Amino acid sequence: MTAIKRISSRDNPFYKSLHKLSSSARERRELGQTLLDGPHLLRAFLDAGGRPKHLLVNETALQDAETAALLDACGDVPRTRLDDALFAQLSELKTPNGLLALIDIPQARVETGHSQFALLLEDIQDPGNLGSILRSAAAAGCDAVFLSPGCADAWSPRVMRAGMGGHFALSVTESIDLLEVASKFTGKIMAASLQADRSLYDSNLRGKLAFAIGNEGAGLSTALLEEVQQHFIIPMPGKVESLNAAAATAVCLFEAVRQRR
Repeated sequence: MTAIKRISSRDNPFYKSLHKLSSSARERRELGQTLLDGPHLLRAFLDAGGRPKHLLVNETALQDAETAALLDACGDVPRTRLDDALFAQLSELKTPNGLLALIDIPQARVETGHSQFALLLEDIQDPGNLGSILRSAAAAGCDAVFLSPGCADAWSPRVMRAGMGGHFALSVTESIDLLEVASKFTGKIMAASLQADRSLYDSNLRGKLAFAIGNEGAGLSTALLEEVQQHFIIPMPGKVESLNAAAATAVCLFEAVRQRR
């Protein structure tokens, strides 16, 4: 088994680099790396064929059977034990589970024109919403998600926790011009609108398809709305006027799944 080093000082250069990575979107972008927090995300990453660069554990995790199995599955990947206080500084969880993995952020695999079932996300700023959308997209069988520059950092710890491993089943492209994506997409681009006459459930969602999802408050920009070929309304017989972005996206995706069965 690979030897485990120990870090007990916050002044350790490697630890300082990890702390910057955990808290800075700019650092993640510049290095092309992020931290996976917990065994579930690491398992999803391994199942998708990924290999971490470094594993970080605390003393408690070393006594855990699931963690031990994951460490074994990672073979000779370098690993370091952090004192509990240091580990807690890297994890946003109130009760850290004791396992972090340093990974290279996966590169997008699907080019715009080749996507069959995609999401175009414009300025989705809430990390929980974004993570939930990515989780739903993965569950529904989307092959690609394209994010505008105004979206939250897809590879931040909060977004990845909400995504529950969905990231690794998708091709995720960040900070891309959605108008360019729309111009190259050869299928239908559709979007929900409270002003639309046609219901989601009366719309044809088969074939090559992309849903455009707008900002939680402002919705889609005028420019992107002009690229949408069909608008629809999500019927809401209850006493609310709208759904949040994550819920609306899930409804749209799984109506498409139903029609494509």
